[in-house]
Amino acid sequence: MSASGGSGREFTYAEVGASLRAFRDEAPLPSGYRHLRVESELGRGDTVFEVAAAQLFSWDMHRGAGIRIPPGTPLAVPGVEVDLGFGLGPVRASARCRVIEIVDTPDIRGFTYGTLPGHPASGEETFVVERTVDGRVRGTVLAFSRPARWYTKLAGPVGHLLQQQIARRYLAALTA
Repeated sequence: MSASGGSGREFTYAEVGASLRAFRDEAPLPSGYRHLRVESELGRGDTVFEVAAAQLFSWDMHRGAGIRIPPGTPLAVPGVEVDLGFGLGPVRASARCRVIEIVDTPDIRGFTYGTLPGHPASGEETFVVERTVDGRVRGTVLAFSRPARWYTKLAGPVGHLLQQQIARRYLAALTA
């Protein structure tokens, strides 16, 4: 895939699609970034799997984690850009991402998005819901990123801890 992903705005990193390849065990996450992998068992059965996948693609997972997503944002499909809003009180930030690729198989559903200019970080995240042979449903967030703005560079390791916390909140939102 090209660095722009088919639209005029370039991704803010070169390794487009690397987190999904790492999820598939096709390649390691790229060096030079902080890596994140958070997994959680979401429950059991077909209904849990279908509901979690629907929440994932409709951005309800993000909303449930406290991330603002504008009303009317299309479902997560390749090329869709999303404006993620977050912050505390009057201190708010916006982060634009573009969906790179989706996974839609009978037992694995999810998508990857990458950062666009202005995002506080540079990198990508893959969000996946899996149904195992024994009926368990697992959620996974796999990411690589590095600070891209002065304030995320200043945050240092605290920024990575916040990313871990948000990833856990994403997965918790899939069980709600």
